[in-house]
Amino acid sequence: MASFIIEGGHRLQGEIVPQGAKNEALQVICATLLTGDNVVIRNIPDIRDVNNLILLLEDIGVKVEKLSANDYRFCADSLDLEYLESDEFVHKCAQLRGSVLMIGPLLARMGKAVITKPGGDKIGRRRLDTHFLGFKHLGAKFAHIEERNVYEIKAKQLKGCYMLLDEASVTGTANIIMASVFAKGTTTIYNAACEPYIQQLCHMLNSMGANISGIASNLLTIVGVDRLHGTEHKILPDMIEVGSFIGMAAMVGNEIRIKNVSLRNLGIIPDAFRRLGVKIDVENDDLVIPHHKHYQIDSFIDGTIMTLADAPWPGLTPDLLSVLITVATQARGSVLFHQKMFESRLFFVDKLIDMGAQIILCDPHRAVVVGHDHKMRLRAGRMASPDIRAGIALLIAALSANGISRIENIEQIDRGYENIETRLNALGAKIRREE
Repeated sequence: MASFIIEGGHRLQGEIVPQGAKNEALQVICATLLTGDNVVIRNIPDIRDVNNLILLLEDIGVKVEKLSANDYRFCADSLDLEYLESDEFVHKCAQLRGSVLMIGPLLARMGKAVITKPGGDKIGRRRLDTHFLGFKHLGAKFAHIEERNVYEIKAKQLKGCYMLLDEASVTGTANIIMASVFAKGTTTIYNAACEPYIQQLCHMLNSMGANISGIASNLLTIVGVDRLHGTEHKILPDMIEVGSFIGMAAMVGNEIRIKNVSLRNLGIIPDAFRRLGVKIDVENDDLVIPHHKHYQIDSFIDGTIMTLADAPWPGLTPDLLSVLITVATQARGSVLFHQKMFESRLFFVDKLIDMGAQIILCDPHRAVVVGHDHKMRLRAGRMASPDIRAGIALLIAALSANGISRIENIEQIDRGYENIETRLNALGAKIRREE
């Protein structure tokens, strides 16, 4: 198990380019299973979760060619059906959250899929009901095989229908979209997730010959087609990494420019940091965060305490609440954070409290942060990363802290952030990886 050794107190300065979006990469890579033609995907991030998914696709017979550092060619013209039903395949799926996105394409193209409950972050329950209910609406039959602890899903021919999703699940929506492209007739998905990464998936599928309309709304219409062909697709910059860099620049930056962020796809993220008093300048498609001696948390118009809460797109993504909480520890003022979607995601604040942060954890979903206004710096400490986003938040805290900190279990950070220590050291950080 690897650790980061962080020497805090160094100011960061310079330019940084965000990696390709992790969540989009997982979706569009799985979409290559829908055709036997070549599909080229560019700007794929070199991170643990994505690399493990690519290896899993190779195991089932997908031909993968690395064209450059972040560009790949996929060809799923000969899948190993026997391996797809093996215990080894099921075991590998259990280690990777993104493997759930293989169900829709496999069900659409092969008529069946076998999968177990996938792994991933320990941030609370992440149920699969939305996926299964969507497949059931399309006519699939599924059963839980208890002795193997797997789900078996089958359908000779999926049939288009109207469905109202019980939640705007991003992975659930992506899976149902991919399952629907070959369904007979028209599928209408209401309360669909509409994140930029879902939009990207739809645009890619349309470029492959799918017929999807309503893109960017929560009402998608998919007219089934007989086959899809190859295409070329470029992944967006990772909005979560962009947000992480904004938070890092606010706390320890001497002026940082975040390059090529795809501003129109960031949604409310920049404004969420502005509500904490962070100044963000926009120059073309770059964000420039100047040095902050102080940043003042806004209050609502009636003078009540600022509240930041996560919500489905175009609301604030829950993946950035950990970073926003860390940034708030050095702001001037107080703010209430309400994490609605996962019941264990705020537990990492105990580590910030150990570092000297003034945080009241009201319950598993709410925390009040009373900012230090840089009058008292956080203390260095020893901690472990419980999930990807808490891991980067703790790294930001350690960069701002007095002394040398150690973060263990950084494999969690590696799941979502590409070569992060090298990129931050180039800005002036002092981070060392220790195996």
